[in-house]
Parts: sequence; structure tokens; C-alpha cells
Amino acid sequence: MLQVMSGSWALYLGMFMLMIGNGLQGTLLGLRGDLEGFSTFALSIIMSAYFVGFLFSSRMTPQMIRRVGHVRVFAALGSTISAVLILYPVLVEPWAWALGRVIIGFCFCGVYVTAESWLNDASTNATRGKALSIYLMVQMAGIVAAQYIVSQGDISGYALFIIPSVLVSMAFAPILLSVRPTPQFAQTKPMTIRRLIEASPLGCVGMFLLGGVFSAQFGMSAVYGSQIGLTVGQISLFVSVIYIAALVAQYPIGWISDHIDRRILILLVGFVGGFGALVAYFIPGNFGVILFSAAILGGTSNPLYALLIAYTNDYLEREDMAAASGGLLFINGIGAIAGPLIVGWMMETLGANGFWMFSSILMFLVGFYALYRMTRRSRSDLDTDGVSYVAVSSSASPVLVEVAQEAYVDAEIEEESQANA
Repeated sequence: MLQVMSGSWALYLGMFMLMIGNGLQGTLLGLRGDLEGFSTFALSIIMSAYFVGFLFSSRMTPQMIRRVGHVRVFAALGSTISAVLILYPVLVEPWAWALGRVIIGFCFCGVYVTAESWLNDASTNATRGKALSIYLMVQMAGIVAAQYIVSQGDISGYALFIIPSVLVSMAFAPILLSVRPTPQFAQTKPMTIRRLIEASPLGCVGMFLLGGVFSAQFGMSAVYGSQIGLTVGQISLFVSVIYIAALVAQYPIGWISDHIDRRILILLVGFVGGFGALVAYFIPGNFGVILFSAAILGGTSNPLYALLIAYTNDYLEREDMAAASGGLLFINGIGAIAGPLIVGWMMETLGANGFWMFSSILMFLVGFYALYRMTRRSRSDLDTDGVSYVAVSSSASPVLVEVAQEAYVDAEIEEESQANA
């Protein structure tokens, strides 16, 4: 672990600052938008816009990198992020913020693709799994640190918009001064959606539903907290608990998934997440209950993302695993775009607690669909012994998911070699 960190510390430091910047702007816009009197529906459009940009960037950034190189793409997108962050408090209009979120989503995805390709280039077969684990911890730490910064600032002023802009700009220095400027980049041609659905209907449906859950957590949690009258400090703690629980639960759930039928675990995790969200819906206004539900929802939905990728890989040939990553992310991205729009409508219809009802419904649907698939496909239909679980963040770019897929393959090869030894 220390060897991996010492070799890529600058990349991890830069990504930590980038995640603080992204975590700040997500929470801050929800709080400031509510303060400015934006409607819930307007805020849902603003939050959904981020995922529109992210989805387009996941397809376009690889082409940009091949055309002009990593360094130019990284610098151009990072500079654009800094500019947009500063413009938010100047152009306080829903349409301007929505446009800014499209641009921010596009640029952050592009920055992730570039930085994560450097991470992949710096990793070997022996260190790839550890590098992914550290990267996941850095991402979560950055988002949690962002919530603390929000709680210490004035959301009605300019400072909280300037801080993420500065952090994003500063993040370039350690990365660009320490990594190789031109790592090899060859994104795998994605598998068709139809073929992916045929291979794993549960993986595809689950990824679509989780896209809605993640976008609600990332975009609308601050709006929910503001609407029910939580203080800025309480909202920051509420959002932090989601991500802390996600990090803590990743590895126990991953270990369990390698020892039982993953569909049973998907069913159980989906139901636990759904019931956890219902607790806050039926006991509204109690901050302790809100934190409990946040921990349950975050601790189930985020590991479920990696669990669904592992389950899908169980039904793919080794050479198809990397190709499947693009399709899975596209399906998840479509759900993420729709998520804030639907949860915004539910919050206007049912009140702020529609946030919990929306998350609960989607988690239950994941569980019920897993149950249905157990009646349609026997575990004996599995052509392989299954692949090992690898922790993956829900904010991963196509490059990082491909890195995770490579880690699956590495683990499978190692298990085969040990079995034959």
C-alpha cells in the first residue's frame, strides 16, 4: 500500500483537491439555489444537467485525448472548471446554472478520464487493485472534506465559490509536474447495449436504477436538507455520512459477494437500502433518524454499484469485461440524468420527504428485480466460477471502470494460477 502511494502520491493529492472542488459545488449550488428562491423543479434540472455533460464527455474525451494529448485536454478542461465555478455567483439564474452544470459535468468527467488514465499507466498487474482502493478512499475523503468546508463558510457570499475554483487550479500542479505527460491511451470499443442486456439483464437494470439513486444523493440531498430546515452544518454532516458509510461498507459487502450467490446479496442489499430510506420518510424531521437513513442508503447503494459490475462480469468472457464498462456506464448515466428530474417532481408532490420515497422505490426495485431474475436463470447457468469483487466509486469515469475490469481479470488469472500450482 505504501509503495503504491509513494509512486503516485502527486496524482492522489491532485485528485483529492479535485474531489473537494466537485463536492463543494454540488452541495453549495443546492443550498444557494434554495436561498435564491429557485423552485425544486428548477434545482432538479440544474442537478440533472451535470450528468448530461458527464455522459457526453465519457464518449468525447477519449477522442480529444487522441487528437491533442493528455496535457492539453487536462489543462483546458481544468481551466474551464475554474472559470465556471467563479461565474456561478455572478450569474444567479436557473438557466445559467444549468448550462454551467452541463459544462462542469463535461469537464470533470474529462479530467477524471485523463487523470485516471495516468493512474492506470502507473499501475501494474500486482498493484492495480491496491491503487483502486486508495483512489476510492481519496475520492470519498475529498467529498467529505468539501462538506466540512461548506459548513464553515457563508453560502450567501462569494468565498465558497472561489475556494473550489482555487483548489481545482492548484490540483493541476502536482499532477502535471510529476506524471508522464503522454501515457498510452487506447479505450476499448464498447460492447453493444443489446449484447450487454442479453448477458446480464440484472446488471443493466440495476445500473439504470442506481443511476437515479446516485444522482439524487449527489445533487438533491442538500436541497432536501435545506427544505426541511436543517442548518448548513447539519446538511454537511448529512451528506458526509452518505459517503463515509459508502466507504466503510464497500469491503465487507465485497467479501461477502465473493462467497455467496451475488443475486441473493443484491436482493438483500437492495431491500436493506429501501427500508433504510423509508425510516426517514415515515419519521420525518428527526435529525438522528435522517443520519441513520443516510448511512443505510449510502452504505448499500454505493457498494451495490460495484456488486452489479462484478455480477455482470460473472457472465462475460474475460476478453469482454473491459468492453462492457462503456455500456454499463452509459446505462447508469441515463438513469442519473432522469433521477434528479423525477425526485424533484416527487419532492414538489409529496414534500421534501419525497427524496426518501424516491430512493426507497428504486432500491426496492433493484431487490425485486434480482428476485425475479433468480426465477429466470439458475446459478448453474454460470459458465465461470465468478470473479472477485473490486471496489469502484459511483463517480468513476470509463477509464477507471476499465481499470477495475482489468483488476477483475488479473484476480481471475491469479486464482487460476494458484489452483493449478
